[in-house]
Order: sequence, then structure tokens, then C-alpha cells
Amino acid sequence: MSDGVNFADLKRRMEGAVTAFHNDAGGLRTGRASASVLDPVMVEAYGTRMPINQVANITIPEARMLSVQVWDKQMVGAVDRGIREANLGLNPIVDGQNLRIPLPDLNEERRRELVKVAHTYAENAKVAIRHVRRDGMDELKRSEKAGDISQDDSRQQADRVQKMTDEMISEIDRLLADKEKEIMQV
Repeated sequence: MSDGVNFADLKRRMEGAVTAFHNDAGGLRTGRASASVLDPVMVEAYGTRMPINQVANITIPEARMLSVQVWDKQMVGAVDRGIREANLGLNPIVDGQNLRIPLPDLNEERRRELVKVAHTYAENAKVAIRHVRRDGMDELKRSEKAGDISQDDSRQQADRVQKMTDEMISEIDRLLADKEKEIMQV
């Protein structure tokens, strides 16, 4: 006999969506060099697409420069192409097996584009949280229909699921506001 929803599982899944948003937003550059800027870059390597960190080492030699050391000499062109096609506004300079990537100053237009990307990441995370909520509500309805829990218990647990959802969405909004402020700061 079931007793409704597994709240620990719902919370874990919702927190996973928040963590994914935090990681995605961390990849948006704010004028300072960060290796996570290249996280969205996928490279065509060995007949498949893989993240750049699986074919190269990324370091930060100075505040406005990234250095990408490609492990396989034949992959340099593919890594260069992957960075350019990632639409991050970066232009790598090939230097043997290394790529130097100077980070240009962000102009107002580029900052606004980055804010839009951050909003997209936030909306994706909110949708993921709402999917988790829907799964929890469906489980409650099944349990109630099967007679495993009473209608009152079902309503109480539904309110609890909604409260958890609201908390997670407000956390996403807070993280988004912080990231937006960080991006727009000159």
C-alpha cells in the first residue's frame, strides 16, 4: 500500500533542475575568463560529437584569455570549428596544438543577448521543475483512485508538492536575477 508521493525523490529531481540551471548560467561569460565559458562547446571528434573537455585541456593564463591545449594534433581544426560554431562570440587563435582565445569586452548588445540566453536556461529549468510537479500530482491521483490514501491526505500532499515547486521556481528566479545583474555590470 502506497502512502502518496515520495517527497525526497521529488525534491531531489527539482534540485537537479536548479543545479543544471546554475551550471548552464555559470557558462555565460561576464567579462572574466572562466573555463566554464566553453562548457556548451561540442566538438566533432572520432565520428561523434563530444564536449570540448574530453578532447582538450582548458586553462586561464590571464584574466581575459583562455588557453585550450588539444591532446590530439589532428583535432585542432575540429576544436577551432566547434568553438566558432558555438556562437559564443569567441575567435580562437591557433598556435600549434594550442588555441588562445582572447575574451573581448562585452558591449551592450552582447550583454543583452547573454541575458536572453540566461532567461532561456531559466525557463528550461522551470519547465523541468513543473514536469516533476506533474509527475508528483499524477502519482497522488493514482494513489487516491486506488484507495491507498484519503482525499484529505491527497489534498495535503498536493499542497506540499505545490509549495516545494514554488520554492524551487523562486530559487531559479533569484539565481537568474543575480546572473542578470552580473552580466549587465560594466
